[in-house]
Amino acid sequence: MTSRSTETVPPTALKGARLREFIRQPLLGPLTALLIAVVVFSVATDNFLSTGNLSLLLQQSVVIGILAVGQTLIILTGGIDLSIGAVAILGTLVMAKVGLAYGPVVGLLATVVVCVAAGSINGVLVAVLNLPPFIVTLGTFTVFFAATQLYAGSQTYAAIDGVQTALGESLDLGVFMTTYGVLAMLAVYVVVWYMLTQTATGQHIYAVGGNPQAAALVGIKTRKTLFLVYALAGLIAAVAAWAAMGRIPVADPNAFQQANLETITAVVIGGTSLFGGRGSVFGTLIGMLIVSVLRSGLTAAGVDALYQNIATGILVIAAVTLDQVARRRAA
Repeated sequence: MTSRSTETVPPTALKGARLREFIRQPLLGPLTALLIAVVVFSVATDNFLSTGNLSLLLQQSVVIGILAVGQTLIILTGGIDLSIGAVAILGTLVMAKVGLAYGPVVGLLATVVVCVAAGSINGVLVAVLNLPPFIVTLGTFTVFFAATQLYAGSQTYAAIDGVQTALGESLDLGVFMTTYGVLAMLAVYVVVWYMLTQTATGQHIYAVGGNPQAAALVGIKTRKTLFLVYALAGLIAAVAAWAAMGRIPVADPNAFQQANLETITAVVIGGTSLFGGRGSVFGTLIGMLIVSVLRSGLTAAGVDALYQNIATGILVIAAVTLDQVARRRAA
């Protein structure tokens, strides 16, 4: 029966349907934008595609790239986290100060505990008390930022060489020089991708973001899923704090002040819907690379940083607009 009905469809119609299906692939748009940006800047500048510049581009993206994974998990549930950057910076201070007092390994473990606890606080407020994620994380951002300033005492603290700075060590791959932090970032993406696509937990995250009422009706524990997502975001923030200490081996309470907005930018440009239920971490990776390539290319071309911010803002608005159009067509 299936073969007969397929034979009656004109070949041109089949090709058209396949083309439309290919165009609808969620990663196609961000990937196309990334390729266009790479081509443009490789033509407009002299050394954009040099191995040294590409290596530096990846190294500069490590902290935001890791934090963006946690932001992706939260946005997939229909929430948002305005505090994830502040949690990571608090983690760097804990790592440095506790490390100085009790040893670098204890400092690293303390960072994991503090960051997971901070994410869990968000999870309790959102999942258990059913408070709006935007308001909750705006409030906890203020709390975590102030706590970081108080804990630091307006001082910076050096990391202890060894375990705490391990992710900043260079790795020679022949023609390409990178750091262990870049590999750690890619590992985080792969692990979370596997969880989202190959486990029941991942399917529950998509279901809660797509339609929480329907998810609850089919037996998914929506509150447990939401709490888990925010706790995982805290754990990922701890990894980002570790990478930050490797990148710049100084815990500074005023570092990465735009991290929250930059992670949201990467997620949105990467095609993840702000309304939840649709997107992928690899889309976020592409979105992060788009922003990094844009800033690197414009800097090499001598464009003022303010104009770079304008270009990034336009990209975000365009991505949200496309998301709205896609949702209306699907409705």
